[in-house]
Amino acid sequence: MNWRFSRAEFEKRKGDQNKLAIRKLVKKDEVLGLLAYVDNNPAGWCAVAPREKYVRLESSRVLRPIDDQPVWSVSCFFIAKAYRGMGLSAKLLEATKDFARKQRAGILEAYPIETKGAKMPDVFAWTGILSTFLAAGFTEEKRNSPSRPIVRYYF
Repeated sequence: MNWRFSRAEFEKRKGDQNKLAIRKLVKKDEVLGLLAYVDNNPAGWCAVAPREKYVRLESSRVLRPIDDQPVWSVSCFFIAKAYRGMGLSAKLLEATKDFARKQRAGILEAYPIETKGAKMPDVFAWTGILSTFLAAGFTEEKRNSPSRPIVRYYF
């Protein structure tokens, strides 16, 4: 729910209220992202939705819209600790591209971290790593911060 509320609203709702808000969205059958399973165990998550669902992106100086094109946004990943380092985020990203294509998204946009090859602490990698997106065919479109490029995949 971090991206779906303003920073103040997210902080005010921290914990149970944010959990309740996401449950309400699920009960309304709103697709919030994709789950990855390994041997029938939930192992990872990728959030994806039309950019306008992510209120916080609209107010970000670093991640502000680069044009007026409608885009779907890949906003975050979570890979369970036991499954990290297995390439699961790359597989999730490919599945997310397929999902967005089926939703008729013309552009899939993301906001990964540029690591320059250095090991990134997991806690900072939640928006994804630039090299994963580039390997998946995304192109860097803009950079309003040295470490936060905006990348796109065009269908």
